[in-house]
Amino acid sequence: MRLHFSIPMAVAVAATVSACSPKFDWRDYRSAEASYSVLFPDKPATHTRTVNLDGRQAAMTMTAAEVDGTIFAVGTAALPDAAQARHAVGAMRTAMVRNIGGNITKEAEREGGLEVEAHGVSNARPMQLHARFVARDSRAYQVIVMGPEKAVDAENIDTFIRSFKLN
Repeated sequence: MRLHFSIPMAVAVAATVSACSPKFDWRDYRSAEASYSVLFPDKPATHTRTVNLDGRQAAMTMTAAEVDGTIFAVGTAALPDAAQARHAVGAMRTAMVRNIGGNITKEAEREGGLEVEAHGVSNARPMQLHARFVARDSRAYQVIVMGPEKAVDAENIDTFIRSFKLN
């Protein structure tokens, strides 16, 4: 018995197979400058800009990927000393919650960092923020998942935030 495939059939099969590709394509990322590793759900991009961290100007490098309107990002800033890095972590937390016009619903210390969950509204859309803020030596880190409410399940949020490791 011979099978004959027509071009329309081959196109239909290819379209079906490509439609089954995973939405989250987890990949290992290692920062050369900030000495951390994390799993991103898609290929990340990196940008650096100067930000105001509660009165302190700092160059912040943000590495991020977006999946269906949800941002997965790690931000890092080098500060002059450890005390300023700890202060910057608080400023990062406040700014991220403010970005979604949110209120903190959960907050806990875990593994040397502060974990936060917040919910709010931005551009008339309910938003969620899941974040971990860490200060180590003179560097401040923020690991965030931010996007529309219920857009990402808890497993993917946990995969991203728990994969963050300082080297």
